Amino acid sequence: MVLYQGKVDFSYKGAGVKGRIVGNATGQELQLMRCTGKGQVFLAEDEAHLHPIELQGDAICVSAESVLAFDESLQREVRRIDGHGLPGGSLFTMQFQGTGTVIVKTHGTPVVLPVTPTTFADANAVVAWSAASQVVLSSQVRLRRNAYPGHSGESVNLQFRGAPGNFIVVQPYEI
Repeated sequence: MVLYQGKVDFSYKGAGVKGRIVGNATGQELQLMRCTGKGQVFLAEDEAHLHPIELQGDAICVSAESVLAFDESLQREVRRIDGHGLPGGSLFTMQFQGTGTVIVKTHGTPVVLPVTPTTFADANAVVAWSAASQVVLSSQVRLRRNAYPGHSGESVNLQFRGAPGNFIVVQPYEI
């Protein structure tokens, strides 16, 4: 919070024991603050670009580190994306579902692309995607002439497939 107007109360909202365990194990832990009352709250974090995403009964997947705020009415859970050739064999993400708003942070202006036809994106640049998309995690090792010591040339990609209406959000920045 950088500014507020009106009568707004702020309080810490813990994740509970189960939420802390799952968050620590998956890297999808959310540090939450509850805002209640009447007024306006202005949010910011490290000059990030903020994008409100309205959900109308549908679902979106987004990394916890890219979430700034969300309506408490939304259901949320950690989802696992399986993949071959990766240490641990999986990647985790948060899924938000229901009716309400999720505010997503990006570095720079993101690109929003439909998932048809099949779309590939760098796992470190993907911010969010429609939960109805089929996602496959893959790792490819490529030998590059410009590979330097300590750099394997390995890249981790997410492959998205889905019906019309599915989308991905990719930022011009790799985390």
